[in-house]
Amino acid sequence: MDYSDSFREKFDSLNVCIIIPTYNNEFTLARVIEEIAAFSQHIIVVNDGSTDGTLAILEGFPFVQLISYKKNKGKGWALRKAFAYATMHGYQYAISIDSDGQHFAKDLPAFIDKLMLERNAIIIGARNMTQASVPGGSSFGNRFSNFWFWVETGIRLPDTQSGYKLYPLEALKEMRFFTRKYEFEIEVLVRAAWSGVNVVSVPITVYYASKEERISHFRPFKDFFRISVLNTILVLITFLYIKPRNFLKIIFNKKKLTQLLNDHLFNTHDSDGLKAVSIGFGVFMGIIPIWGFQLMAAIFLAILLKLNKPLVIIAANISITPMIPIIIVASYEAGAFWMGEHATQLIFDRSISLDSIQKNLQQYIYGSITLAIIAGVFFGLLTFILLKSFHKRRVTTDKLNST
Repeated sequence: MDYSDSFREKFDSLNVCIIIPTYNNEFTLARVIEEIAAFSQHIIVVNDGSTDGTLAILEGFPFVQLISYKKNKGKGWALRKAFAYATMHGYQYAISIDSDGQHFAKDLPAFIDKLMLERNAIIIGARNMTQASVPGGSSFGNRFSNFWFWVETGIRLPDTQSGYKLYPLEALKEMRFFTRKYEFEIEVLVRAAWSGVNVVSVPITVYYASKEERISHFRPFKDFFRISVLNTILVLITFLYIKPRNFLKIIFNKKKLTQLLNDHLFNTHDSDGLKAVSIGFGVFMGIIPIWGFQLMAAIFLAILLKLNKPLVIIAANISITPMIPIIIVASYEAGAFWMGEHATQLIFDRSISLDSIQKNLQQYIYGSITLAIIAGVFFGLLTFILLKSFHKRRVTTDKLNST
């Protein structure tokens, strides 16, 4: 039994298929299919409205399972159709590979080896984006995509734009996707990560043809704009829903909360001063009157100021729902000091008017900023004192144990 035969059996036993979305790649499609067929003939080709000789080429590969439609709808739509088809035909995993000849079938075993270790994961074939043949636009676009994926999921990956990926179909089948073009590959990664699917990578080789030979259907302005719009929406969802949701899950999970505090409050190399500043800053950002954008602004500034980001996020969630009434009342009370004789009582009744709302709003803004500063300083100092006390007790305990 040769090398490819052994992996052919693994493809069969794991119910893995290979998906090839294609649009007007008649010069490379046949070679891609031939190379893949050496490892598996469970191949699904999606003819995404090609107008060249694609269909004639596919007639030479009777084992290929074909999905075809006349109008080009985009790579995302092609993958979505292929996922549905593969799931319906009993496949549990699907490896997508572009038809432009950029990727190599010889890297398929790397996905299978990783799959044996990571069954509930999207596995990305990570290209070497530092090699000389990589176009400048592709390199920039990849760094751009990697950064926003990290912001949206907290996961650092070397190549989120690779077209060579393994998808766990069972984990994705209940998701309803919305995008149809290149941006789909970002949507599926982010939303899978939000759902608890691991996203990992394996190194692969890549071939970039010369500029004269290269065929790309990526439209720099339109597709980059669509990806940017999608990332804007995903970032808003991340900070307005996903991160607060995840934080509440940690808060109500004693084991996870203890682990988080141990990792970022007690056992880091950050100084006690930096930890205290991070806590104080997080509390400040959680109270200032920019509802809906507090966490987003806190994380951005924490990165900019090089603070302990997990501690900032934990502290910024002081404004979780049960605390909001307390913060609002305390803000109005603090604002009364600045309003002097113009201070008002916060009374919601039928006599409320635009004028009273304006006065209440002004008092609230003054008070919330004041409360944010006082609370930030208080919790920062309290954290610093407690950490110093904790370290002092631990040193004393270590000395006693050593004797």
